[in-house]
Amino acid sequence: MNQHLSPDAKETTVRPKPFRKAVLKGLALIAPPLLTLVLFLWAWNTIEGYILRPLENTARYLIFVSINDIKTEPPGRPVEASADSVGRPKFADEKGAVWVKIRNNYIPVEVYEWVESRSGDEAPATATAYYFRYIETSYLRRTVVIPVFLLVFVLALYVLGKFIAAGIGRMIWNSIEQLIARLPIISNVYSSVKQVTDFAFNDSEIQFTRVVAVQYPRKGVWSMGFVTGEGMLDVRRSADEPIVSVLMPTSPMPATGFTIMVPKSETIDLNISMDQAIQFCVSCGVVIPTPQQGTIQVPPPSPATLEGDTGRPSGDGETGQSGSHEAEDPRGPSPT
Repeated sequence: MNQHLSPDAKETTVRPKPFRKAVLKGLALIAPPLLTLVLFLWAWNTIEGYILRPLENTARYLIFVSINDIKTEPPGRPVEASADSVGRPKFADEKGAVWVKIRNNYIPVEVYEWVESRSGDEAPATATAYYFRYIETSYLRRTVVIPVFLLVFVLALYVLGKFIAAGIGRMIWNSIEQLIARLPIISNVYSSVKQVTDFAFNDSEIQFTRVVAVQYPRKGVWSMGFVTGEGMLDVRRSADEPIVSVLMPTSPMPATGFTIMVPKSETIDLNISMDQAIQFCVSCGVVIPTPQQGTIQVPPPSPATLEGDTGRPSGDGETGQSGSHEAEDPRGPSPT
């Protein structure tokens, strides 16, 4: 039934929808930066929730213990006509210091006024909450805490890296990893995460020299790999030609893979960078590097070639066999 469709009708049926195509292009443009931003926000929220906030809570408690001056009894005589707009009474001690009553406790008026000027509509309900708010807005301001935390965090990572790189530090860390490897479920998760982090953050000892294509696992099937160096001496001696070691990454996790040794003559150098090769591997071939995009025009076979392939007699035909027998018969002509 489709054979009777006109060319215009066929063109109309296969024409892509412009709205859907535009939406997909917009999604392809916005997805990479959006996912990158989401990844960094997730990393920051993880660091903030598990490292920064516990440190802030500890520091706030220590500062509260050191500067706490909450009294449970009236520190002195009431100050006449000194109640604020909320109706909190004030008291003055023998030294002239003024205190504000918060429920059944008393705090210095300096702390109270500092917090009230920065609390807005939601004021703390207890004297302890007033002090915690005072510490947060005066001692632990985010504009100061975050830069100091990042500086100390990077410095701690540097010291930790130097310690692990040293002999005793590496020995202690290896002992910890051996202990983790004995745990049934945690060891599997830890080993997978370690492979990813080692590939992403560590300066790997494997230096990828170039990206190549190899016919693997069989002829006609091309796989992408990273050349890591020369092959083993015995293999090179047996093959009697240069051998290279190639790391074959697995998709979509290039941190894992396997190593093969192939003749250098059977590899094809690819005109792409390491980052482009990793993107190709992670995307399972969806993201093709720009230098490798395009089409190749393959000329169709000529009619003469097709006729030669179909009309040429094979070497095993009867004509060829009889002709060869007549020409090469050593007995000569048969007697009449």
